[in-house]
Amino acid sequence: MIHENCHDLLDGLSDYLDGEASAELCAQIRRHMAGCDKCRVVVDTLGKTVKLYRQLPKPDMTEGARERLYKVLDLSDLLRDK
Repeated sequence: MIHENCHDLLDGLSDYLDGEASAELCAQIRRHMAGCDKCRVVVDTLGKTVKLYRQLPKPDMTEGARERLYKVLDLSDLLRDK
């Protein structure tokens, strides 16, 4: 499958970077990146960012800061699951 629009790749990018995408989707993304320098840079940069994030220790956050952050990000539902 050839992607007419680079934005088509975004739907599966998270699964691809997490190693959870289907073999077909992985092949599609790799084929697209072989011919699209911009997408290759985006995927490489995002992959490196995710890898660095996972390696860092979780920061301490006060409950008040956590609540404000979740509300700004509209993640208030997650506050109840604590």
